[in-house]
Amino acid sequence: MQLRYGVNPHQAARLSMPDGGPLRLLGGAPSYINVLDAVNAWQLVREATRALGEPAATSFKHVSPAGAALAGPLDQTMRECWDLGEVGPLTAAYVRARDCDPKSSFGDMIAVSGPVDAELADFLSHVVSDGIVAPSFEDGTVEILKRKKRGSFVVFECDADYAPPEWERRDVFGVVLEQETDRLPIGSDLLKLMAGEALTDQAVRDALLGMVALRYTQSNSVVYVKDGMTLGIGAGQQSRVDCTRLAGSKTEVWWLRRHPTVRELNLVGEVSRQDRLNWQIIVAQGEPTEGQRLALGEVVAPGTLAELTAADRAAWMAELDGVTVVHDGFVPFRDNIDVAKRYGARSVVEPGGSLRTPEVVAACGELGITLVHTDTRLFHH
Repeated sequence: MQLRYGVNPHQAARLSMPDGGPLRLLGGAPSYINVLDAVNAWQLVREATRALGEPAATSFKHVSPAGAALAGPLDQTMRECWDLGEVGPLTAAYVRARDCDPKSSFGDMIAVSGPVDAELADFLSHVVSDGIVAPSFEDGTVEILKRKKRGSFVVFECDADYAPPEWERRDVFGVVLEQETDRLPIGSDLLKLMAGEALTDQAVRDALLGMVALRYTQSNSVVYVKDGMTLGIGAGQQSRVDCTRLAGSKTEVWWLRRHPTVRELNLVGEVSRQDRLNWQIIVAQGEPTEGQRLALGEVVAPGTLAELTAADRAAWMAELDGVTVVHDGFVPFRDNIDVAKRYGARSVVEPGGSLRTPEVVAACGELGITLVHTDTRLFHH
């Protein structure tokens, strides 16, 4: 199959699959990155559903998830943001996944673990995205989706029972690399308590969702998880504490979007849903550029713009609790624990094995954080 282009538009690209391969193109014109996103995103949601027994969804951008979630309730901010009432489990899973980092999810590749129904297809027809991968599609849904992006919206069907070869290979600069396909099951038996109180049932589920998500996130990576959904993902950083900070800052924005000052931002005139979201994120981040500040003044009703003070932010962040922080590699220094505490961390899950593990254990004990070791590294490159 000829692809629209490679990693960059100036590169030609093609896709080949042996008979019995996992993907079937039902609509659209995929690029090289679309295919990479679809293959990784599908594996994430399939594994999450197998591990946790609930519908799962993810929003993928540039070969890492911007968000991932299980089916669950939508809070007031999600309902207002997406103009939704009661929705089915698969739609709820995707809304929860996209709400993690809706700025990054703009133009995403979507993956869901169950058949796409009319409700989800209708919702997606009003969302800016590049494509979707799912195990099947109910009657009429493919036609709805194929109308997106003037027919270029990518629709992939993936064989839910496909088992990859025992070995995977990659050609890089004339060098052929081969390794065993990672088949290690993600389950609660991997979680070994090292410090603090035992994980609650919800924290165990959050830990497993975080581990599955990290398995398909470019390393180094760290994810903050709560109530069956990711709140912030830090991917592809050379420094682990930078991952922890990046994922934490995204978690902070997620939580501050729930502050009444941000949620009730009084925008006037013709403001699209995505623009409203972007303005809320800018206010939540609290550091608008001068141009953004001027533009915001033009779209907010006169006399209604209120900024969050440092005290407001600190008080609101102090209310965030019960967050599980999951690492794809061992925590090398206690600074990762100190940073995670700022963003509501109640438990930290990591492989363990650092030379400074005793210092990490001590930090968790000092800060009231449960530390869990998995003896399992989840690097992805």
